Amino acid sequence: MSTIRILPEKVASQIAAGEVIERPASVLRELLDNSLDAGANRIVIAIEKGGKGLVKVSDNGRAMSRDDLLLCIERHATSKIGTASDLFSVKTLGFRGEAIPSMAAVSRMQITSRPEDQLVAYRLKVAGGKVAGVEETGAPAGTTVEVRDLFFNIPARRKFLRASRTETDHMLDVLVRSALPFPGKAFRLDEGKKTLLNLPASGDLIPRFGILFGRQVAGVMIEAEKAGEDLKIRVYLAPPDYTRSRGDRLFVYVNGRNVRDRLLTKAVIQGYGQRLMKGQYPQAVVFLEVDPAKVDVNVHPTKQEVRFHLSRLVFDTTASTVQKALAGSIHGLAGYDIPQGQSWPVRDRVPVHGAAEPTWTYQEGSRGISFPRGEETAQEPVHWRGPRVIGQLGNTYILCQVEDGLAIIDQHAAHERVVYETLKKGLKTAGIESQRLLVPYSLELSTKETGIITEKGERLSRLGIEIEPFGGNAFLLRSFPALLKHVRWEQFFPELALELEEEKHDEEDILDRALTVMACHGAIRAGQVLTQQEMTHLLEQLEEMDLPTNCPHGRPVFKRLTYYEMEKMFKRVL
Repeated sequence: MSTIRILPEKVASQIAAGEVIERPASVLRELLDNSLDAGANRIVIAIEKGGKGLVKVSDNGRAMSRDDLLLCIERHATSKIGTASDLFSVKTLGFRGEAIPSMAAVSRMQITSRPEDQLVAYRLKVAGGKVAGVEETGAPAGTTVEVRDLFFNIPARRKFLRASRTETDHMLDVLVRSALPFPGKAFRLDEGKKTLLNLPASGDLIPRFGILFGRQVAGVMIEAEKAGEDLKIRVYLAPPDYTRSRGDRLFVYVNGRNVRDRLLTKAVIQGYGQRLMKGQYPQAVVFLEVDPAKVDVNVHPTKQEVRFHLSRLVFDTTASTVQKALAGSIHGLAGYDIPQGQSWPVRDRVPVHGAAEPTWTYQEGSRGISFPRGEETAQEPVHWRGPRVIGQLGNTYILCQVEDGLAIIDQHAAHERVVYETLKKGLKTAGIESQRLLVPYSLELSTKETGIITEKGERLSRLGIEIEPFGGNAFLLRSFPALLKHVRWEQFFPELALELEEEKHDEEDILDRALTVMACHGAIRAGQVLTQQEMTHLLEQLEEMDLPTNCPHGRPVFKRLTYYEMEKMFKRVL
């Protein structure tokens, strides 16, 4: 007797449904794709019990006839493609013909649809994959799909669903992701009598960004665009100050489809570069338009994974677009990452009721701030020339007066950036300038570190370090980069050895990571007293750097406190 047998159609349908429909949010995503493909510009969603009781999606798009209703619940029945070659010209969000049959197999579903040119609508009822009937009914033009009691016939699967609140959160996330590229379409999500999310139609993406990221982040996002022969990319980037510990607000779209793609995510992070701390993710939106023939969307039943035929071009273009967009911002101490051509929003100062003193305008003058408005001054106001050092706080932070308030600079992070970029430029040009010791410095390393330092001697010489074995685990340091002062070599070399040992990265990346270690150990430290001249010189050096906003590890170099924020603190304004 044969041990191999063909599964019943019902079982096969339930297995297939498990690949497409994981939870109520999956149902919503597939129904939204269908509504958008149908050309709907108004979509209303109603849910109950976090979607476990009901997911209902109503749209005003192109509807289905009675025959189409019966066909749409058949597996691989679709109006999007007709032949295998059509897979390489897919421009719709859906195309596989699996979503509706999968929902029908694991729920009690009914579909009501009326084409605009017909007077009568038809309602199809399906339960557990079996057709319960088709009937005439009255309904507005468009389509309404109701999915009730998800996984009612697969109790084991239903147990894996989370609490209603959690499932609702997943559905909100799906709706926002789907709605983001379509600002001209209206979306609404209701749970019972409560509206959870209302996205009216708009001609601008910024209102959608406000819902997704918050108004503060949306208001400072940097936009950039690049068009080529094979692809077009448009990015919206939040400044590095708004990073998160999770990548949940990094959205990537390929031809209008929200995807989760490691290649593009890595490209965006590489574009941010050292503006990000380790383990931090940016808030960003990337819209990529690619010739459908050069991207494979038929990778996974959920259609959230893609493969690019020109993956290197896609990666490099995305990374360079992000990098140039961020580099094109004014990033000096007086600029604070303001996109070029823009300025910080001017807030009207509303004096506190009953305050008798006049309103002051803050600008550099003979005494740091100007005289009250309306009074004559003896001097012309002096044009702003850059940050002015006020002093040192805690022997760690440099306080500066800048055009719009106060800047607080981390002296270690600032000098670390200066040392890093100076070393890197030296490495790329004539080489890192070394200082030879009259009396070699002796140090002893662990057995593992000894092996690494001995093996990577060529890399060390490129970094301006000359070190030779002195028997056993002992070494003599004969020369080191002239920029590195007051370095604790016993701590420096073990950390450097870890970076030189790394084999997962290419040569240039390993050297760059080694430079980061060198800059960290060679920079002035917190607690070190600086003179006024030393602080001023450090800021002058910082202004000349390519990336003065962050240290090589991604930490911010400075923060600002505007006059307006200080006035709010002291209740001088409302």
